[in-house]
Amino acid sequence: MQIGDIVRFLSDSLREVKPSPTIAISTLAADMKAKGQDVIGLAAGEPDFDTPDNIKAAAKVAIDAGKTKYTAPDGIIELKRAVCDKFKRDNGLDYTPSQVTISTGGKQVLFNALLATLNTGDEVIIPAPYWVSYPDMVLIAGGIPVVAPTDMDHNYKLTPAGLEAVITPKTKWLIFNSPSNPTGAGYSREELGALTDVLLRHPHVWVLSDDMYEHLAYAPFKFCTAAEVEPKLYERILTVNGVSKAYAMTGWRIGYAAGPEVLIRAMGKIQSQSTSNPCSISQWAAVEALNGPQDYIARSLPVFEERRDLVVKMLNQAEGISCPTPQGAFYAYPSIAGLIGKSTAEGAVIANDEIFATQLLQHTGVAVVFGAAFGLSPNFRVSYATSNDALITACSRIQEFCASLS
Repeated sequence: MQIGDIVRFLSDSLREVKPSPTIAISTLAADMKAKGQDVIGLAAGEPDFDTPDNIKAAAKVAIDAGKTKYTAPDGIIELKRAVCDKFKRDNGLDYTPSQVTISTGGKQVLFNALLATLNTGDEVIIPAPYWVSYPDMVLIAGGIPVVAPTDMDHNYKLTPAGLEAVITPKTKWLIFNSPSNPTGAGYSREELGALTDVLLRHPHVWVLSDDMYEHLAYAPFKFCTAAEVEPKLYERILTVNGVSKAYAMTGWRIGYAAGPEVLIRAMGKIQSQSTSNPCSISQWAAVEALNGPQDYIARSLPVFEERRDLVVKMLNQAEGISCPTPQGAFYAYPSIAGLIGKSTAEGAVIANDEIFATQLLQHTGVAVVFGAAFGLSPNFRVSYATSNDALITACSRIQEFCASLS
């Protein structure tokens, strides 16, 4: 079979999908490091802390108790109840277990929701910069990603006018992420309320609220979620969250969501015919994460805030870089507008952020993700979920690289 025959065999929707740039950069950095090169990876969105001991202990207890069999396709009742308690405790939202779904990570929750609701030609509004997987998941589900651009003057946050401008009769969802990956921007209650006021005027538009970084919010910013801010939208909001970022459980792969029961049932139907249940042991670990002591969050937040301040200060000291202060998550999204058109000593022109990221990796061993992957240039994303020493070294190398351009 020829390569052309294989390509024609693949689905049309797959041809529109790009591999995850963040995973690609992280893989390249890991390969370089394995070959003995001095590489500092600032691409992966993964806390460098270990999973808390009480959560690991709960998983061990579950294994010893034989809780290693299939569960209900969309999660055990104990975890669904823990999710309901979490939403009530943290967000003042009332849900029943029948309104909750558990999946293999937040990504599967989002994918299930889009696959369960999108018909060919349905539009999904995605503010840019966005998490790299949003547009491709919409494409796989048969929808059309509609990018709503933001700018640094508004701290990369969607404005009511910007939202109103992209809503059409074909709009089905707004995907909303606060604090944001990749910018770390967080929406205040007032800012979110202004957006929900727009949505109240468009009853055909549902909201997919991605709250994965809820517990990574730096004072004076206070997290709030759409269903909490505007109860009138309760019946058309799917609130998505998970344990990966808040509890350093990325590899455990547990995400969850709460929303209208009819949507939750539809998502469960898809999951029952795809992956079936998430890992049983991970589910029991997640029960402990949500129900157990929450002191890990209180301990880790000041560490991430210190790293944020370090990175923002050092990046703003680099020639040609401007970096706003993130309000949450563990990412910064600096602009390199002041470097576009400059050249390396070897003559490589920094024509865009992808070239910048490539040259930075080649010259300094610092791996970052270029802004075009997130839908807004010229920028790059830094993950500061690593040690202070690594961040100081990486940012010093970035400063030296920028100073070397002419």
